[in-house]
Amino acid sequence: MYKAVSPEEAVKVIKSNDRVYIQAAAAVPQSLINAMTARHHELRNVEVCHLHLEGETPYADPKYRDSFFINSFFIGGNVRHTLQAGNGCYTPVFLSELPLLFKRKIIPLDVALVQVSPPDKHGYCSLGVTVAATVAAIENAKYVIAEINPQMPRTHGEGIIHISELDAFVEVDRELPNHPPKTPTAVEQKIGDYIAEMIEDGSTLQMGIGNIPNAVLARLGNHKNIGLHTEMFSDGVIDLILKDVINGNMKNIDRGRAITTFLMGSKRLYEYVDDNPFIEMKAADYTNSVAIIMQNPKMVSINSAIEVDVTGQVCADSIGMRMYSGVGGQMDFIRGASISEGGKPIIALPSVTNKGRSRIVPFLQPGAGVVTTRAHVHYVVTEYGVANLYGKTIKQRIKALVNIAHPDHRENIERHYFEKKIY
Repeated sequence: MYKAVSPEEAVKVIKSNDRVYIQAAAAVPQSLINAMTARHHELRNVEVCHLHLEGETPYADPKYRDSFFINSFFIGGNVRHTLQAGNGCYTPVFLSELPLLFKRKIIPLDVALVQVSPPDKHGYCSLGVTVAATVAAIENAKYVIAEINPQMPRTHGEGIIHISELDAFVEVDRELPNHPPKTPTAVEQKIGDYIAEMIEDGSTLQMGIGNIPNAVLARLGNHKNIGLHTEMFSDGVIDLILKDVINGNMKNIDRGRAITTFLMGSKRLYEYVDDNPFIEMKAADYTNSVAIIMQNPKMVSINSAIEVDVTGQVCADSIGMRMYSGVGGQMDFIRGASISEGGKPIIALPSVTNKGRSRIVPFLQPGAGVVTTRAHVHYVVTEYGVANLYGKTIKQRIKALVNIAHPDHRENIERHYFEKKIY
């Protein structure tokens, strides 16, 4: 009854002036992307929308500017050049609210390009490693085109769709993008030490991919009854789940389950989550809902930053005026953890950049975006310690943050701020 077609045939439905949404992160439907791009000579003004995508984004080449325009909800390195070249732009949005842009037709969709697991005996496919805003995109797009890939894990939760919901599909057999864990640096390990000491038994964690989250997780082997409610996770949680450190037994909501909206890591991770009922994939308007997050006691949110000024303003999406990534889910989880009973919202960052520039600064760079306001910030952690800013005056915050800056920069940061007499 249902018959696969070629990628070239599947994307014929895309026409000039359409808006196309692409499933995010490690679930990128690469063959459909390539087939769409190959039609550049006959397409004009197609808006391509997405969060961060792993893999190749050939449509983002400025030479195709007449055919495709990129609308990023979170800017990855493979499309960052489009902002400067003029064939792309960024739409600021909390990840928790991205599905609403589609549901409320604020950003109407013509076509959704997705990747799913093969259907089960009842005809149901899984969105696998990325749900996020994909369900909302599928429900609100005029056409849904899918890759069916036997290497896509069949995950539990909200990302289940019947094959009849697909207007066309192609069959592929391709490995998902692979991100094996890396060894944290000495600085990252020290930050991990500080954060691990802050995590109590019975806490629920939110963390992302990267060396600092891995450094934290590596130090939790003796903890008990840890929960997981996060935007995403990677390989670092697997061993803790197998050791019964992460079991979700103390959560108030979704007890006994690990909740996330997307996954990215190694082949081991993808194999581990396949048909694993402990892992539940939810849409971003659930995982990132402050009203949901706050219900878990001792919620610990670990997020990163590009720079933090001495009053506590956090820039996490731009380098000065140059957009670098996006708002993402940082504010969703910072706020949810701060309201949680016993919660701890944490901003973690090395004290200096790779070039030695301080990331604790007297003032944010001109044009820098404030993702998390000074009123929302509680804890800031570098390799030099923990600054607790909650309930502190501006002068108290300055002292606390200068104390965790790199020693080479402390005097200059404090002096530069007070010379301006803005306090």
